[in-house]
Amino acid sequence: MSGPEIDPVRGQSEVTIPIEALEFEAMLLGRYSLISRKGVGQLDRSAYVLLQRLGDGPMSIGQLSEALGLDVSTLNRQTATMLKAGLLERIPDPDGGIARKFRATDAGRGRMAAERASGIHHLGVILSDWPESEIAALADHLRRFNSAIEHYHGRSWPRDGVSGDVCGPSAVAHLEL
Repeated sequence: MSGPEIDPVRGQSEVTIPIEALEFEAMLLGRYSLISRKGVGQLDRSAYVLLQRLGDGPMSIGQLSEALGLDVSTLNRQTATMLKAGLLERIPDPDGGIARKFRATDAGRGRMAAERASGIHHLGVILSDWPESEIAALADHLRRFNSAIEHYHGRSWPRDGVSGDVCGPSAVAHLEL
């Protein structure tokens, strides 16, 4: 059995062409999600991700570093900013450990819920002409894609229902198109 045919013009395997398209679309998706988070009163991307992850319970700086794949110094800067803004608080380890943990404050949970509801609303507007079955298929494909990335990096993201419970029951179930 031979390998994939080589495109004589590009000198690349035909198999890589869909991968190139996926890389380009993923780049655009990342760009759009960053732009959507900029604005007065909105959380920046790092705060949104951190609050989302803390929805599964308090975590130490080391646990956050491992879970998010970020350097401790980066997380120290991010958490310091969020502590100052009143989005996080430091608490003793509920399990009795030595390390202090971070958890979202009521204000942090409220901002996260508002940000998530806004994002869900905008997704509803953007996808308003899509059939529900295609939205579900896209969500399934993205979940599978993200799971493959998580497997590749050896770090999984909790998925109880949709994701973390920072903002209460999943607002995705209430998406109105």
